[in-house]
Amino acid sequence: MKLSRQFTVFGSAIFCVVIFSLYLMLDRGHLDHPKDHRREGSFPQGQLSILQEKIDHLERLLAENNEIISNIRDSVINLSESVKDGQRTPEIINFGQGNFSELSPRAPVYLSVDPEDCQFASISGNHASDVQMPAVYDILPFDNPDGGVWKQGFDITYDEHEWDNEPLQVFILPHSHNDPGWLKTFDDYFRDQTQHILNNMVIKLQEDKGRKFMWSEISYFSKWWDGIDSQKKDAVKRLIEDGQFEIVTGGWVMPDEASPHYFALIDQMIEGHQWLEKALGVKPKSGWAIDPFGHSPTMAYLLKRAGFSNMLIQRVHYSVKKYFATQKTLEFFWRQNWDSGSSTDILCHMMPFYSYDVPHTCGPDPKICCQFDFKRLPGGRVNCPWRVPPEAIHSGNIQYRAWMILDQYRKKSKLFRTKVLLVPLGDDFRYTESSEWDQQYQNYQKLFDYMNSHPDLHIKAQFGTLSDYFEALHKAGSLDEKKGNSVFPVLSGDFFTYADRDHHYWSGYFTSRPFYKRLDRILESHLRAAEILYTLALVQFKKNERMKAFPSVEHYKLLTEARRNLGLFQHHDAITGTSKDWVVVDYGTRLFHSLMNLKKIITDSAHVLILKDQEMYSYNPSTSFFTMDDVQTSQDSLPHKTAIELNMQPRYLMIYNPTEQERFSVVSVYVKTPKVKVMSPSGKPVAIQLSAVWDGSASISRDTYQISFLAHVPPLGFGVYQLLEGLNTETIFADYNLYHTDKSKIEKPYRIFNIKEIQNALDEIMLENSYMKVWFSGSSGLLEKINTKEDNKNYRIKVEFVWYGTTSNRDKSGAYLFLPDGEAKPYVFSDPPAIRVTHGKIFSEVTTFFHHLTHTVRLYKVRGLEGQSLEVSNIVDIRGEYNHEIAMRISSDIETHNRFYSDLNGYQIQPRQTMSKLPLQANVYPMTTMAYVQDARIRLTLHSAQSLGVASLKSGQLEVIMDRRLMQDDNRGLGQGVQDNKITANLFRLLLEKRNGIDSKEEKSSVSYPSLLSHITSSFMNHPLMPMITYADAAIPPILNTYSPLTSSMPCDLHMVNLRTIQSKADPGPSDEAALILHRKGFDCRFANTDLGLFCSTTQGKLKVHKLFKLHVESLTPTSLSLMHSPPDAKNISEISVSSMEINTYRIQLR
Repeated sequence: MKLSRQFTVFGSAIFCVVIFSLYLMLDRGHLDHPKDHRREGSFPQGQLSILQEKIDHLERLLAENNEIISNIRDSVINLSESVKDGQRTPEIINFGQGNFSELSPRAPVYLSVDPEDCQFASISGNHASDVQMPAVYDILPFDNPDGGVWKQGFDITYDEHEWDNEPLQVFILPHSHNDPGWLKTFDDYFRDQTQHILNNMVIKLQEDKGRKFMWSEISYFSKWWDGIDSQKKDAVKRLIEDGQFEIVTGGWVMPDEASPHYFALIDQMIEGHQWLEKALGVKPKSGWAIDPFGHSPTMAYLLKRAGFSNMLIQRVHYSVKKYFATQKTLEFFWRQNWDSGSSTDILCHMMPFYSYDVPHTCGPDPKICCQFDFKRLPGGRVNCPWRVPPEAIHSGNIQYRAWMILDQYRKKSKLFRTKVLLVPLGDDFRYTESSEWDQQYQNYQKLFDYMNSHPDLHIKAQFGTLSDYFEALHKAGSLDEKKGNSVFPVLSGDFFTYADRDHHYWSGYFTSRPFYKRLDRILESHLRAAEILYTLALVQFKKNERMKAFPSVEHYKLLTEARRNLGLFQHHDAITGTSKDWVVVDYGTRLFHSLMNLKKIITDSAHVLILKDQEMYSYNPSTSFFTMDDVQTSQDSLPHKTAIELNMQPRYLMIYNPTEQERFSVVSVYVKTPKVKVMSPSGKPVAIQLSAVWDGSASISRDTYQISFLAHVPPLGFGVYQLLEGLNTETIFADYNLYHTDKSKIEKPYRIFNIKEIQNALDEIMLENSYMKVWFSGSSGLLEKINTKEDNKNYRIKVEFVWYGTTSNRDKSGAYLFLPDGEAKPYVFSDPPAIRVTHGKIFSEVTTFFHHLTHTVRLYKVRGLEGQSLEVSNIVDIRGEYNHEIAMRISSDIETHNRFYSDLNGYQIQPRQTMSKLPLQANVYPMTTMAYVQDARIRLTLHSAQSLGVASLKSGQLEVIMDRRLMQDDNRGLGQGVQDNKITANLFRLLLEKRNGIDSKEEKSSVSYPSLLSHITSSFMNHPLMPMITYADAAIPPILNTYSPLTSSMPCDLHMVNLRTIQSKADPGPSDEAALILHRKGFDCRFANTDLGLFCSTTQGKLKVHKLFKLHVESLTPTSLSLMHSPPDAKNISEISVSSMEINTYRIQLR
């Protein structure tokens, strides 16, 4: 009781101090004059504007006051909690020299996690799915016996009377698979094929009401739509209304499911669905994914959240297909492995055979099915490889032909649990010519008429769309009646890694063209930043007359184009690295072009938000108010930093934090002078590390220097730092040790930096900060062990590089396939590599220069999140290699029992088992953002800023394939190898965490979660701070010191996926609504790290949005993921609640 009374008194005292200081500040407010002489007299102010200024000032101070009070309240609560929990009061840390208290979190920050938030990870995943994919892998022998006509299957038999009581209902689904880029660019395919398919569709479907057709890629459909007349548009709308033409999935593309991040998967889905709503008023309800190379449960989840109830997949390992066919589990409810209920269930149909083409879809015998692909009639350009051509149907052959195909339909239907059968009729870029429409539709119609008019055949056959099929399936499986147990089993897990035949595993594409996999993620972080800043700037723009010059409509068009270019790149031949060289250049050029435009949107929006007085706003299209500090000169080059010119007048360095967490992060910029002062937003000098800018291992730039300092930036906001020339007592110079450097290359003298050359270092190299000591080999410069200071334990963690070759067999690795020639060979170097060790106050690092890569491990010497993991970066260049793949291997003494964990799309973790019964290439899996190995004591996580292939081939190991150069095609249609390698940058973080309270049962669980520290480490790496600098020669109007649209950090486990301005219903510009997309991450609490340096707590997924935003929230309504559906009872809400792992979308109006 005494304690709480003390806290009340303490709180009240602080409250009084705040009120008094508010009064003093106000009193002082109108005496304050700008310090900068350039600003004085720049604007003769009338009495009104002074009054307006005071009112604004008052409003700001009140907001700050509210913030302070709520912070005090939280602190008091946390303090009393910690006293209750018997925690020691955080003691203040003294950082010795330099003004470090300003920079570093002032004390260890103990995360306050709601105990109930910890329960999710321990209870989820214990439900009983009928089929768990890891269990299926356990029992499959993965042999490949000859199955007869269905090579990878078995003989199917049936009794002719099976359908006497319930006839077989067959839906033939005509479709055309249009890749938005593969062997030709998007535009070339559109010109040569796609536009003709769609033009013919309008004519041919109108000839007969019974004809059906479906389409999935909106990137193509929208381009076609924009070029057709209103008469054609009306015809299309009629065909859709009549159910003859169906849009399936309706995303911008049919995305790959291994490499994309869930941000981009959602974004391309919204782009497609928003376009459909505006142009056609259509809402797709079934998913169609016939060509992605393996399938992810993340996609199933996103479809379900978008309001879909059915989906179809095709490319799944042939052994899995065969097993599912024997069990009749090819149709199942796909449930997320973290879902302890059934809310994520979506009905999924898996196609049973080798391919989605006609020979592999009518039934088990491709030789017969091919005879029913009427595009292959004699005299055409395509024929049947089985050497028996189709025959046109006529009265003389119809009886026999109908019986032939009916036999295939019956056999295929034996693999399913109902008497409803789906038979696709199509292939890549089919139905281009009018004649093909006639050949297929007329011949099939004859077969249907014959079969349907013979009751003794017990069949009803017709053309259908995907939804026609699923509606019939729901009826047959009586799914719409609320019965407990369903006809269909429940499945959890994923479908990687895909093999289509023999040992041909498609794990090569997880890494192919890694330069663009990295560029993709850079574009994503810029797109997200631009979306959020644009949405906030738009609110200001609408408030103030002066802002009318802000190019809101032009920028919205650029934003839309960037969404579409990013969306296009998620296509399953784009981000996968599996298209022709010139098509890759086309994608790269689009990404690069949008990256430039997004930088402009970011800097222009920042300009709107950072001004103290919005009357001072003026827009100059030729010179931006801010410029970003890095430049990329072409689509296939690495970005480089631009050096900032300084003089005695301060330049403003505005640092944007795109994450929803308050952040202490190290920022490095290049300057043209070693005499630099940096002032914090509150005007205090900041400690900086001055480092040399190196070119290669031995030469130093004479006119450019790198400064690094710890920036403190509010959530989704800016901190404005001032840079000026001048002597600085806060500057600490980096020292350098160079090992094994070629004497002839070293340039003398160095003047500024202390550089030691060490010819043959046999000793270990050691770096340390307050969390760890890290040792590197003196001969190779590579990591060898880590000591955690908290418990003074040493862990062997060893980095090495290895090469894979390709087999000597006829089939070799290519863009898709990984077919290695056995285990990897060590990366050998004859002379010891040059090593550069940097010792500094803000960071230290070890850089090793190998022939094919430059490898850097950096340790940040700061408290909090950034100091707790190692930053690992590799610049890889294998352009001179022949059939080689290079991998980074991390070995440890963690006892993993062949288990490891990799993420799926940055959304969820999938436990993996490395199996000796499978070839090496089958044990490689996709990694989008992280992979880890663990035992009962520790977890070692490799965080990745780009998607790559990952494996754990021996206990305690993780290895990631970083680039591959292959001289031949792998016979999957691409017709070329992968020889367009670039100098590629890969970025990782290595995080070691101590686990506690783990039982052995759990190690076999179907689900696993990162810790909060791990989640936020990943988020900070994928969304780095963005520095922007003001122009040197322009007079700068007064700007705010800091800006944040939020009153505080969001809860630690809530991530703002996007705040995306919604298009206007009428014109191509923006509306006044935005989509607020939130993801609540599932996390594991059982880690020993207490002082995480995080400035957030968890709140059981509850968020008062009206209190979170400083702006007025006019309205907030829940909607489906891609904005297609609003719940029937959707009303304006103020508090939202998000369950663990869920992604929710809201329509929000800010004012």
